[in-house]
Order: sequence, then structure tokens, then C-alpha cells
Amino acid sequence: MDIQVADSRPVTIPNGTPQAAVEFHALSLQISESGTRLSDRRHRTQTHVSRWRALLYTVFPLLTAHQQHEAEEHQREAALLQVANELRTHTYHLESIPAVYEQLDVDPSCGLCTDEAVRRTETSGCNVVSSAPRRLVVRSFGWVFGGFNRFLWPAMIVFWLCWKPIGNPPQPGNLAMAVVIILVICLQALFGAGQEWTTHRTMHSITNMVTAETRAMRNGQQVQLAQSELVPGDIVYLRAGDRVPADVRLVRVSMDLRVDRSELSGAPDPTIGTTGYTNTNYLETRNMAMMGMHIAQGQCTGVVVATGDRTVLGRIGQLVTGNPADRTILQIEVQRLVNWLTTVSLVVGTLFVVLWAVWLRPKYPGFMSVSDALANGVGVLVTFVPGSLPISLILAMTMVAKRMQRYKLLVKNLTTVETLGTVTVICCEKTGTVTQRRMVPTRIGFGDTEMEFDDLVSTCEAATVDALDVAVRRVHETAFLCNAARFDPTSMHLPINGRVVLGDATDCALLRMAEHLCPLQPARRQYNTLLTVPFNLRRRWMLTVCTDRTQSAQSPFMVVKGAPETLLPKCTQVQMQNGEIVPMDHTRRSRIEEMQHRWAAQYGCRVLLLCRREYTESNPLSGIADSAELYAVACQNMCELCVVGLVGLVDPPRDEILDSVGKFRGAGIRVFMVTGDYAPTAAFVARQCGIITSTTVDGIDEINARVMVNKTEKRTDDIACRSTARSLLVSDSEHTLANRSSLVVSGPDLHGLGAVHWDIIALYDECVFARITPEQKLQVVEEMRGRKHIVAVTGDEVNDVPAMRAAHVGVAMGNGTQVAKAASNVVLLDNNFSSLVVAIECGRLLFINLKKVIVYLLPMTNLSEIMPSLFNVVLGLPIPLSTFLMLVINTITDVWASVVLIHEEPETDLMLHPPRNPSKDGLVDVRFFIQAYGFVGLVQTITGHTMFFLCLYLRGGIHPRDVFLAFNKWTDGYLGKSKAELTELVSVSGSVHFMALVVMQWANMFVARTRVQSVFRQNPFWGPRRNPLLLVAVPIAVSVSLIVNEFQWFNSVFLTGKIPVEFFFLPIPFAFLLVGLEELRKLVVRRYPNAGLARIAW
Repeated sequence: MDIQVADSRPVTIPNGTPQAAVEFHALSLQISESGTRLSDRRHRTQTHVSRWRALLYTVFPLLTAHQQHEAEEHQREAALLQVANELRTHTYHLESIPAVYEQLDVDPSCGLCTDEAVRRTETSGCNVVSSAPRRLVVRSFGWVFGGFNRFLWPAMIVFWLCWKPIGNPPQPGNLAMAVVIILVICLQALFGAGQEWTTHRTMHSITNMVTAETRAMRNGQQVQLAQSELVPGDIVYLRAGDRVPADVRLVRVSMDLRVDRSELSGAPDPTIGTTGYTNTNYLETRNMAMMGMHIAQGQCTGVVVATGDRTVLGRIGQLVTGNPADRTILQIEVQRLVNWLTTVSLVVGTLFVVLWAVWLRPKYPGFMSVSDALANGVGVLVTFVPGSLPISLILAMTMVAKRMQRYKLLVKNLTTVETLGTVTVICCEKTGTVTQRRMVPTRIGFGDTEMEFDDLVSTCEAATVDALDVAVRRVHETAFLCNAARFDPTSMHLPINGRVVLGDATDCALLRMAEHLCPLQPARRQYNTLLTVPFNLRRRWMLTVCTDRTQSAQSPFMVVKGAPETLLPKCTQVQMQNGEIVPMDHTRRSRIEEMQHRWAAQYGCRVLLLCRREYTESNPLSGIADSAELYAVACQNMCELCVVGLVGLVDPPRDEILDSVGKFRGAGIRVFMVTGDYAPTAAFVARQCGIITSTTVDGIDEINARVMVNKTEKRTDDIACRSTARSLLVSDSEHTLANRSSLVVSGPDLHGLGAVHWDIIALYDECVFARITPEQKLQVVEEMRGRKHIVAVTGDEVNDVPAMRAAHVGVAMGNGTQVAKAASNVVLLDNNFSSLVVAIECGRLLFINLKKVIVYLLPMTNLSEIMPSLFNVVLGLPIPLSTFLMLVINTITDVWASVVLIHEEPETDLMLHPPRNPSKDGLVDVRFFIQAYGFVGLVQTITGHTMFFLCLYLRGGIHPRDVFLAFNKWTDGYLGKSKAELTELVSVSGSVHFMALVVMQWANMFVARTRVQSVFRQNPFWGPRRNPLLLVAVPIAVSVSLIVNEFQWFNSVFLTGKIPVEFFFLPIPFAFLLVGLEELRKLVVRRYPNAGLARIAW
């Protein structure tokens, strides 16, 4: 590893370089001593104010998004200010490296021993940042006064006032309703708290499925440790893609080390890492890497100075409460529906009160008292909004997250689940995602020949480097010297292919290749590494400067590996199979280029060019002790290289990838391959994986020609001109874009493409983007998002992180880097690409089941319950259904069934349907309301009022015509009946109405299980789509009905009545009628999918 060991003298970053422009300004913690005390007082004041604001906004969400963002920023700045004051005494960054080791009492050559590590763990605790403060008071306030409860509290107050002092005389029923609403509030709060606790525990168990590890020095050996086991004084080794596990003082760094500090500073670009301090401020100096940052490029060694809550991130975490996750489309739609229903209920309730005051009170005096009018209006608000809907959403997401957990899918945020169901484009990396990340060398090439790697091993295997042929020796030296991978010492006893190799897949393959040719342990002792410049996707090469200890002069030489198209222009010589070095001419260069293209196109090889440069006379690399100077000289002299060989590496596709891509295609999801590999290699692997299926593949030339055609058609109608432009595309009509769906584009081709080019690219079903840089991968994602696609990005390396963050859903492989897993929303723990199929299916199932819950709840909570109040006010009927019974339906009888519907299995294969368009296919629409109100709700309303009038007629001999427009005539003496008799009849008939609605909801529960298929194919008792929990809803509803209608206390206080036995059975035929009508509707939809009824089906 190239390392820069330096003392603690200040390091000056030259101005004018891109890196110099990247400063750690966002923290701005350079504060004066005189302002510290004032700042502390201001922080304490802001803390108290923020607590009261949190309580207020829990109940009344008055903050705009901008104001909320500003409040969060102020809180974060105050936290950072306090941290800065606490860290003023820290001097680790100012001390020399030996002084830091001495201060932490650690030997840099062997690290901590196990016993000392245990002792320090007991002292400093585990390296785990405590969760953000739960703010129990604020959360309890939200459970009691937030959500649906904020509408129940005003209703409770109104009912209380209707009892006293408005009630004249006071009616016990209003007081009882106020008490009942308080009980409902308490139950809602308890359920909310319990569900939040359950969800928190579920998500905690899911996130604990991933244990982060880091490489550290213990007992003189480098070992893999769980990050939670680190203690102050541990020496850790970090490389590109690693997340910094604790606050670390850098003691060795590679020349290209870049640290992403955006976790704390918000700086968009990585900054240079150094061993000397660049700022006296502990948080701004670049020789410190804080927990939560990640290594974007290069390698480094550091010593842990703080762990857990003592880290900067831990200190801030204790001061800044966790921000709630952004709401997803589904949550917004549910909240919009609840808000809309609430608004309608407020308007209707207010309208009832106004009608009473303006019309009923003067025209029909005595028909309705003030307390009755207010109670009736508030009752609409209480019963109109489905209070179990938000609860059902949380339950649904939790249930789906648990299901995904069974398939080794880690979902970090519940809101990600439903987004997965809308994904239309998946941009996947090649290596490690669609392939097994097990590269093996298959072909070796020299300037004059090529061969299978196995043939080379069988003829050239040697015990020492000197025993190898000259040509093979140079290949061997380049393969293991220009390599950042290493064997795990614990697996050295295993066969070469069975050993664990730590490093990049390409380096791992080359390391195994070198070990096959000759054992590396004695060979490593022969060479001394002076400098290493790691590989990255931007320059596409890796360089190492070494010396041979066996040579007396020990003259440094350079070995390089990388992409042939990058290194070949720098080469002036090439090695033949016999070891002869010959000049590079056009013929030999063409042969190497042809070899690369053929290996890639025919075998799917990743082709690497192995080069070296030796100096026979003046050596510019000699005598340079400073690493920075050696780095500059080596990069400057990376020319006149000699090609020592080509290596072809093959990474086989995953076993499940072909089937998974087929399922995605059947589900209307396009899979794009976005990779840094050579275009023919990417195209070959894409065809193996089913990502490309067309026989003819387009390139950038076809895109440009198509753009020219479009411009010509817009500019002129001249047929001859258009025909000429089209001929640039192709002459045969089968080659037009309308008949072709595959596209392969290289990264260099993307430069200069405009919106019209991307419009055409977005039309292709099968795309491969090759030789892509991280910036171009991000561009692909942004271009797809800009065209209204829901994009998921899979990856496992630090280069994939920008695109993963920009996508709607970032998916990391379980064996990926720590940074990739940290930036992702979903982690495939078993590295199984087919698990993503399950994830998308779960997201779609969540949406479908939530629609079923809403179509079950709305007919009852809206139309069936609002019509009795409407008939009471407008048509003068005695109210057919009391507010109390409406509340019982909303909060008890309907809740169980709505929760059980969440657990429904899909009625058809969800992966055979295209993804929904969130902007067009929302949770509710006009068709949905037609189903809920115009069909199911209408049948339920007719049934309930039919049972009400039938009971009045059978039990009291009152004809329906005598009930309509009764208004204030419904009193003592009407139809020869006393007021007590009329009240008793209304109470019994209202309870009958209630029972009829309960029975109709049983039918609605079963028909809501399917949207198109027959309910008889969705058998709840047995089979793959069974849901026996639905049957539990029936005895629950019957038990509740018996309790509230048969107990005398409920009869006298809430004016319910004992239901006659026959009315438990009379609604059943109506329930079967609803099932029959719904089955007929579904049959028409299946038989005539283009008919008018099918077009308005939900």
C-alpha cells in the first residue's frame, strides 16, 4: 500500500486545484471565546422553545416544509456549536503521530492485546451510537392529541356541552357519548403506542441483520472485527468503500486518499486526507476522519481516538432528534384522503346545523333541540372519517417488511416498501450484481500469441519466481505487485481457489492467477513497494513502483495494469511469448485491439493490459524519498510502457439472474445494465443474463441518425430531404427504432447528448451503458427520473453510491461495501438478485391490499352512515342510526376486518401486470368512489333503511309514509302512540338498522378480497390464498352487537334496543344479493375487458 508517513507539521493545500476548492466550510465552528457563553445561553433557550414547538406541531401541523427545514437546520447548528465547545480541548489532530500513540497507550507495531481491549470496552463501552432521544412526552402528546384524535377531542367537548349547560334538560346520552369518545381516544392512543413500539422493534431486528466489520490490528495481526468491538487505541485499516467506524486520527494515507465528509458538513465532494493537521479546529482538520464519513478513494491507516457516544456523530445524535422519514406517495395519498373526508364531514356537519338554525327551528319548533342539532352535526364528523385507515397503512407496511425479512431483504425504512411497487426501471451494475463476483482468468495473450490460462499453468507452474519463463515471470510480477488484494491469513491452508481474498474482484482474480503460477509468499520478500496509485473508474489504471531486493542497484521500476484503450496509447513496446521485447507498431497494436474485442465479444472477458517500464540508464524514480514527489514523477513518466501481456477474466452470471430478468420484463420493468466494463464485454454478459434479447443492437450512430430524422421532419415537409435523412439510419425497415429494442452505448458517447437524444434512449426496452463513470451513472438515473420513471439502482461499490442516492430506491448487495449498504434503502443480504423480485411484488401487494381496505371502509363510514343523518334533517325522519352505533361500527366492528384484509394474498400474479403510474393510478379515483358509493354503499344504505322501516311496520304498525316528513309530529299522540312507545320503536329499529349494516359488511368483506377474480376462487378456508382470520370478524361483530343492544345499561343510556331474533337473519339475503351482484360485475369485467363496466371498475 502506498503510504505517506508524516509528522504533524501543518499541511498546505495548494490553491487553484479542484481539491483546494473543496473546503469544510459548512460546520463553521470557528467561534470566539467571548461568544461562547452567549451562544450557550442561546442554545439553551432554543432547546426549550423547540420542545414546546414540537408539542404544538404534533397536534397542529402548521409548519411549512421550508419552515420545518429551517427549524431543523437551526437545531443542527446549535448542536454542532455545543459539540465544538466540548471538543476545544481535544488535541489529537495537533499532536505528532508518536505522541498520539503514546497518549492512547498503544504499540503501533502490534496494536492492542485482547485483554487490554476487553478492559477498555468495560471503561468506554461498546462502539455503538445510542438512538436519538425518543422524546416520550412529545410522542405521548402525539398519541393522545394527534392524528384522528385531534377531531375526536372537539367532538367530545361538544357532546359534553350538549349535556350541560346546553342540554335542557340534560340528556345522559350526551354525557355517555363524551365518555365513550374519551375511551375511544385512549384506545387509539394505546394502539398507536403499541403499534409504534412493534414497528420499532421489527425494524430494529431487521437492521440488526447486518453487522458491519472493519480490519484492525490486534495482538500483532490484522483481523476482521465487528465495529461495535472497537475501542480507543485500536489501529484500523480503511480502503475505498469503507465507512469510518469511529473517530480516527489518520497516521498513514495513500496519495489519492479522499474522504467524504458530507455526513457532518454537507460538502458535496470528497476532500483530501492527510496525516498533518490542516486546521487547528478539531472538526475541520483533514487528518481526522469522523464516524459516519466514508473513504471515497484510496487507503489509509488510523488510530481510534473516540468511540460510540463520545464520537462527534454520537454527540450530535444526542442533541439532534431524529428527523422523520420523508413521506412517500402512498402516505401522502392516504393523508389526502383522510383530509378530504374530514373536510367533507365538516362541511356536512356545519350544513346540518345551519339548516336546523335557518329552517327547522322556526318551521318545526320542538323537532330538534339545540343540543340535538349540535350532537347530530358533530356526530357526522366522528363517524365520517375512517379512523382505522392510517392504522391499516402502518400495519400493512410492517407486515410487508416482515415478509421481506423472511427472504433476507433488509428494508431500512417502511416507506420504501410501497415505492418498490412502482419501479419502472432498474439500473444494475454488472460485477457482483448480475454476476457472481467470482472472476477467474481464462485467457492469456502476448504480442504474438494467445492461449488458455489452464494451458499456461500446466506448462509454467514453478516453485520460485526465477524458475518461470521470462515472459511468464513478467506477467506474474505485474499481476501480484500491481494488486491491492491479499489472502486472508486464516485461509492459507486451503486450496488456492478456496481461499478467502480481501479486495476488488479483479484484483482477487489476478492474485489467484499469480499464486497458481508461483507461490507469492517467497516472491513478496524479493520485492519492495515504494508507491501505489490505486485503480479508479476515472483513470482506469493502477500503478505501482517497486524495487527488486536481489539486484545490487535496486533500481525502481514501474508496473501498471488497466483498460487496454487507456494504456495502449502509452505503450511503445510489446513482449512476445519467448520474452523478447519488440517495438510496438501498427500491426501489433491492431492485433492487441482485435484480441481485446474478440475476447470480450466471444467469451465475455474483462480484458486487462499488463504493462511495465524499466530504466536502464537514468532513472527518474531513483533517490526520491518523499511520497508526494514520487507520485508526481511516476504519473509524469507513465509513458513508453511495455505490454507484457493481456489477461482475460470471466465472471459467470448468477444462477437466478436469467429468470429474474424475465420476471421483471413480464412485470413491465426494464432492466438496464450500467457498468464500467468494455462495451462488447457488457453486451455479451447482458445477453447471457437476458437483459439483451434482440438480434440487432443499436449504438450511438443510430441515436444520432434518429435525432437527425426528427429534426428534419420538424424543419421541412420535403419528402426527398426526409428520405435522405432516413437513409442515414438504415435502408431496411426492420432496422428502424420501432422494430428494435436493444441499445449499447459507451460512456464517451454520452458526452454532449441533449434532451432529444435522451428522449430516444428512454424509448428502448433493453439498454446497456458501458465504460460508465460514477458521474455518468448518476446522469443516467437523473435522465430517467426526469422522464417520469421510477428508478431503482443496484450496486455494491463506492462508485455506485451517487446513483443509488439519486434513485427512488437504492439496492445494495449483502457482500457490497459498507458505504454502498449505508447509502441504500434495501440490502439483499443473501446476494440473491431474485430477492428483488420479491421486494417489488411486496410493494405492489401493499398497494393492492390497502385499496381493498379502503373499498371496505368507505361504503360504511361514509354513505351508509351519513344518509341516516341526512334523512333526519331533510326528510324529517327520526334518526335511523344513532351516533353511538355509528361509532361502534367505525371503531370496533370494522377495525378487525380491515386489519385482516391487509394480510390478503394476491388474487393473480402481480408480476404479470405493468407497474402503476403514481400520477395516474392513485390510491383512490373516480372509479373507486363509484364502486364504494354508487354500488356497495348504495346497496348497504338501501338494506339498512329497508330493515329500519320493516321493523317499524312489523313491531309498531307504522307505515313508511307516516315516517317521512314527520318532523315535529313525531311526539306524544302521533298515530295513537305515546312518546315513550315511539322512542322505544326508534331505538329497536335503529339497532335493527345497525345489525343490517354489520351483516352487509360481512358480505363486503368477502367481495372486497378480489377486484376481478371470483370470490369463490379466493377461498378463505384452504388453498394458497386462504385467509382464515377473516372468519374471526364475524363472531367479533356478533358479540359486540349483542353487548351494545342486549344489555339494559346500553339500552337506557345510549337508547339502543333489543334486536328481534328474526332481524338477525333477514339481512342475510341482502348480503347474498350484494355478493351476487358483485360476482356478476366481476364476470362482465373478465368477459368484456373493454366494455363500459370494465372501464369504470376499480
